[in-house]
Amino acid sequence: MNKIIRITFLLGLLAGAVWLFNADLAKRHSSLIPREALFGSPKKTNPQISPDGSLISYVAPYQGVLNIWIYDRKTKAERVLTRDKNRGITAYGWVPDGKSILYSQDQGGNENTHLYQLQLSGGTAKDLTPFKNIQARLHSINKHFPDMILIEMNKEDPSRHDLYRLDLKSGALELVAKNTGKVTGWIVDTQMKVRGMVSTRPDAGDDVWIRKDEKSEWQKFFSWSSEDSMTSSVIGFSKSGQELYLIDARGSDTARLVVMDLLKGTLRTLYSDPEYDVGGLSLNSDDYSIETVSIYRMRHDIIPFRENIRVDLEAIQKIEKGDLSVEGGSYDNRYWIISFNSDITPSNYYIYDRKTKSAEFLFASRPELKKYRLAPIKPVKFLARDGLPLRGYLTVPRKGKKPFPLLLVVHGGPWIRDGWGFSPASQWLADRGYICLRVNFRGSTGFGKKFVNAGNKEWGRKMQTDLVDAVNWAVKQGIADPKRVGIIGGSYGGYAVLASAAFFPDVFRCGIDLFGPGDLIALIKAMPPYWDPEKESILLRLGNPATEAAFLKERSPLYHVDRIRIPMLIAQGANDPRVPKVESDKMVQALRAKGLECQYLVFQDEGHGFAKPENRMKFYQAAEAFLAKNLGGKFEQ
Repeated sequence: MNKIIRITFLLGLLAGAVWLFNADLAKRHSSLIPREALFGSPKKTNPQISPDGSLISYVAPYQGVLNIWIYDRKTKAERVLTRDKNRGITAYGWVPDGKSILYSQDQGGNENTHLYQLQLSGGTAKDLTPFKNIQARLHSINKHFPDMILIEMNKEDPSRHDLYRLDLKSGALELVAKNTGKVTGWIVDTQMKVRGMVSTRPDAGDDVWIRKDEKSEWQKFFSWSSEDSMTSSVIGFSKSGQELYLIDARGSDTARLVVMDLLKGTLRTLYSDPEYDVGGLSLNSDDYSIETVSIYRMRHDIIPFRENIRVDLEAIQKIEKGDLSVEGGSYDNRYWIISFNSDITPSNYYIYDRKTKSAEFLFASRPELKKYRLAPIKPVKFLARDGLPLRGYLTVPRKGKKPFPLLLVVHGGPWIRDGWGFSPASQWLADRGYICLRVNFRGSTGFGKKFVNAGNKEWGRKMQTDLVDAVNWAVKQGIADPKRVGIIGGSYGGYAVLASAAFFPDVFRCGIDLFGPGDLIALIKAMPPYWDPEKESILLRLGNPATEAAFLKERSPLYHVDRIRIPMLIAQGANDPRVPKVESDKMVQALRAKGLECQYLVFQDEGHGFAKPENRMKFYQAAEAFLAKNLGGKFEQ
């Protein structure tokens, strides 16, 4: 996967305050898709197959909270494995021996994740990283080494993640790679040995270091400039350990899949596209050869690199329409868990048998939506005012007359991208009578390095005018009412909401901001310590408070509240380590001091994103009322 700076502000989308309506209107809108069906917990999701293929694990509610369940393929019996009663468990995986699972969890959204192991036979989960104020990340797991895993942990220094080898039988931790600099990634060979690392330079470029074995000295092997680093990454070693798979933007606008000969230093391109970056690849778990390459154009494509894989993919594509994902497989590679994702159908999951070329339906993630007709999501392309091509996704209500009120939904990051497929927010808005437009503004990833670097130091300016140009495009198409335009976003998207209200007050009628930073200087100063390895890249793309304080203040909506004239709704998690609550507090106080309408929702048990379904429901209920009041859309009482 391409390198994405860890300012990945989770995109939550939408909240507000309850608005009262009469019974006649509520009855008239009783056919709306229920918010619970769109934003509540899925019935089942995230299935994974056990190493021997006999069991399926998945995530589903238990007493209203997402937990891990086990399904026996032979007996058809299902049982809950974990019994969390708080924020739920969603990130997990199988241990290679098939007798236990691993999962990660933080407390209240503070991002201090610990890694836990729970036996299938039951009992109490074991905290494998029982240290205070640390963040642990699972780095590597390998079927050929069933008794060990590699984890990253900032136990010694909050700003740096070292790499540890953990013995799953004894629980012993061994430090195998010390982070003595700004290491952003560790590279492990096929023998689970740490033989590579990527570190950030002061100029925001990256150095790639290689060593012969874990006792040898590190040697700088090659570098990426700051221009190339955002879209380039190391995938891993070949089986021989003498080749390195890379996604590499050097000498090309788009990032290509290449293989580097470590002895000769030569590069060979394996796959490239003139408009889009290569997204990633899958390797055979035995010989480590490439099986597929993935690339996200306007939709997700999987390119087979082996003839037997091509045959399988052709057979799978006949099962169902939509974009295919291979979620994982049994260790003998006979059974695959596959899913299909489309704009009008939430994910459906299957077990695919590569031997018989047949598929067994597992479950739908949101089966209750089958009785509703969802709105198609159309990929669109248009030009920004300076001629830069912009790509996005348009959802138009199935009923009603043009022009419709428009909601511009801005993704977080900002160094990620929006894509095609089932979008609860898009369907919710279209069902309530709004056009939903999501645009990949400059700075979004996946469209080449010129596009992502075009966003450097353009927060509040060209990144913002891209959003305004998207609104103008929709108006020119005759589908959007220019007098009824709202904007919604979370994290960077929340910043874009605040910036739109401050810098383009005549374009938007209302705005909903989820944990968006209003003060860019404060955002940088409050960065969590574990962002430190990425700090140079963040400063390059955003601005440096030490030398560019006036510039950052100019781009910070907090200092331009006097220009805001529209009603605002702001939502915040009290435990957010990325955009602290005090920042939203300051924005709300400034707006209210001016006498502007500003509804404020604070969730005491959330962080940077709302995990608890009851909080999400309060959030969307309030947002729906806020939008109905200001833009005239429908609502579910």
